[in-house]
Amino acid sequence: MPRVPLILLIPLTLPLLAVAACEDQASGGGAGSRDHITVVGSSTVYPFTTIVAEQFVNSAPGIKAPVIESTGTGPGMKLFCAGVGAGHPDIADASRRMKASEYAVCAANGVRDIIEIQIGLDGIAFAQAKNGPTMQLTPTDLYKALAAAPGGHPNTARTWADVNPALPATPIEVYGPPATSGTRDALTELILGKGCESVTPQAAAMKDGDKDDYAALCTRIREDGAYIDAGENDNLIVQKLQSNPNAIGIFGYSYLEENRDHVTGVPLNGIAPTYATIADNAYPGSRPLFLYVKKAHLGAIPGLPDFVKLYARLWRPGGPLTAKGLIAAPPAVRLQATAIVANRTLLDPKALH
Repeated sequence: MPRVPLILLIPLTLPLLAVAACEDQASGGGAGSRDHITVVGSSTVYPFTTIVAEQFVNSAPGIKAPVIESTGTGPGMKLFCAGVGAGHPDIADASRRMKASEYAVCAANGVRDIIEIQIGLDGIAFAQAKNGPTMQLTPTDLYKALAAAPGGHPNTARTWADVNPALPATPIEVYGPPATSGTRDALTELILGKGCESVTPQAAAMKDGDKDDYAALCTRIREDGAYIDAGENDNLIVQKLQSNPNAIGIFGYSYLEENRDHVTGVPLNGIAPTYATIADNAYPGSRPLFLYVKKAHLGAIPGLPDFVKLYARLWRPGGPLTAKGLIAAPPAVRLQATAIVANRTLLDPKALH
């Protein structure tokens, strides 16, 4: 897994003892104290957190560096929710909101005081090689191409023309994130779910009533080779598109922006994934990105409060994070997120689904 070292600020002896005590309380002891920040989670948020890391390190040369791991949102939440104390991460990056079921695991392990911070926006980008066939897709096309049982019937589509006669007769080959990824969750919710409801209108009523039936009809992805799990390494998807021009890749907008010389975005409903279309929610794949921070660790891990405050200073329009591909949140959202950081406002679990 990729790791990026970060810097810690002023060593705090008493808080380190406190975090060791937290560890003892959470898991019976044995983990000791820790003198660096640890971050786990989303591969989409990872590049932004590494930029904050670099600036954090540069702000205090010679201080111990934190460690960032790109584990994917789901696995990152598992690590984050496993307990409080030095043996557990301080921050979880997430490319979708925490689930109520994940918060329940957190609470069961003593992780109840959690700060949720929206750092900005991203778009689920569908991309192809510049020398690939020109594609214009809709959520309905993608649902019919990728769902295991579109309309309640096993998926037999082999080419894009089978899905929509207006599309090229090229094989359906889509490189995308694994089931543990927040990007995969957003794909099924924002794209496949919408496409499903356009094909089967009664599916919308099933969403809250019978989640298993809804998943089988709408969001379960086919496993016959048309959708190819490419893991959490989005750069690998870019490489695969270059070697297979007929394929389509799915990743966060920042990777599309970073690789514009090699790949191009596929429009959805006639709208290309761009900074502007994602920022105003015109693009169907727009989504918020989050950090989750353990409040108990803010007083125990050296430099953690400063790291989170630095994040809030860097997510502005025209800042270093937007230069990397982050879409700045609307002003009201940024103002609220900055207030959450300053006041250490806790997440209300009743707001989760």
